[in-house]
Amino acid sequence: MIFTCGILTLSDKGSRGERVDTSGPLLRELLTAQGFRVTAYKILPDQEEQIAATLIAWADEERLDLIVTTGGTGVSPSDRTPEATRRVIEKDIPGIPEAMRLASLAKTGQAVWSRGLAGIRGQTLIINLPGSARAAKENLEAVLPVLAHGIEKIQGSTADCGG
Repeated sequence: MIFTCGILTLSDKGSRGERVDTSGPLLRELLTAQGFRVTAYKILPDQEEQIAATLIAWADEERLDLIVTTGGTGVSPSDRTPEATRRVIEKDIPGIPEAMRLASLAKTGQAVWSRGLAGIRGQTLIINLPGSARAAKENLEAVLPVLAHGIEKIQGSTADCGG
């Protein structure tokens, strides 16, 4: 099954054209290679209202199967992605960010500062990834092998979860 996906990059500088988005295109490559069809992509400033509105539109109107955000998950005053995500999700999926942080901790102790979340809105899985291309790639790769099964379950599959 081919799943639709949106990539939302959160960067004040990127939204003003002062920084090239490297993580968004890299995530597109990784997801496309796994059979996802990226149908939405946007760069926004780290503003909670805009982030939440885009997540809602992509989940409720576009009905994307997966939304990955990149950026805004740290502890800087402007980092608001987890707060926006928490406002819009209906079910929290703590295992996804736990797995991502565990994989990151094997590479750097700085992973403790990541505040990314994952959850479900309607039938859309939303995952927050770090903003750097390297960290976003490492985090996505930690959970990529299980995403298709999870999305199928979110959408009502009754197949067994064994394996």
